[in-house]
Amino acid sequence: MSANPQRVAVLGLGAMGLPMAACLSGHFQVFGYDPSPQRAALGGQAGISVCANAQQAASDAQAVLLAVRNEAQLAGALFGEDGVAGVLAPGAVVILTSTVGIDAVRRTAPLLDELGIGLVDSPISGGPIRAGRGDLLIIVGASPAHLAKVQGILEQLSSTLTVVGDQPGDGQALKTVNQLLCGVHIAAAAEALALAQSLGLDLSRVLDALGAGAAASFMLADRGPRIIAALSGEEPPVLSRADIFVKDLGIVEKAARAGGVATPVAAAAEQLYLLAQAAGGGARDDSSIASVLRGSK
Repeated sequence: MSANPQRVAVLGLGAMGLPMAACLSGHFQVFGYDPSPQRAALGGQAGISVCANAQQAASDAQAVLLAVRNEAQLAGALFGEDGVAGVLAPGAVVILTSTVGIDAVRRTAPLLDELGIGLVDSPISGGPIRAGRGDLLIIVGASPAHLAKVQGILEQLSSTLTVVGDQPGDGQALKTVNQLLCGVHIAAAAEALALAQSLGLDLSRVLDALGAGAAASFMLADRGPRIIAALSGEEPPVLSRADIFVKDLGIVEKAARAGGVATPVAAAAEQLYLLAQAAGGGARDDSSIASVLRGSK
């Protein structure tokens, strides 16, 4: 670590923001903020310098990493009452790791540009465990000049860093495609294991067998044990909320409609997440969507 490491603010210490902040803390000066006292406390326990508000965290930061849920939170973090855009010096860069949609990023970038602040559109994929060990897929849309300033940060967080374009919004475009596949794969895994349960099969053996064949997928392997827990009446740990895919598949639907592309499989998967949310499961782990597939026998 250099004598004067770059100061990085991480705004949002949720399921992904906290492990990313912890991953960066051994290499940069990391200051964090989260409006939830519980999440802020976890940040402190992880050795992150947690601040009382977002502006304090971002003061003097050369880079601000945003781990927010949606466009409304993005706008609030940057331009709200405690927004950080007004305290960042010209030349600073905002790293947006969230999936908020192409249009949201293309609305935001010019507002930051007017202040001399760069925006690196860099949505992430991989989950909390991979975030903590710097093993994420990061998809980047940004000008080469802005990317160069924060590439070391992104490389610390990723095992795969893919630059897909030089404009903010380009990263969101590919992440939209990624989320279509992820949402469908989780839904398919839930359906398959629910069917296996109805057939009286041992779900652990089913998961092992499927993982060794052509039906294997990352999502089946990752979500499979938690889907089995949900089907068994247990409450799986919340590593990725079901309502995140309500949001993300809504972004997919909007992009597909704008592009004139039919996405019937994604639309069917979206209905499953909506059913789970309507049943009060929006804040549960997304693997719990399996529990809405089977009625009482």
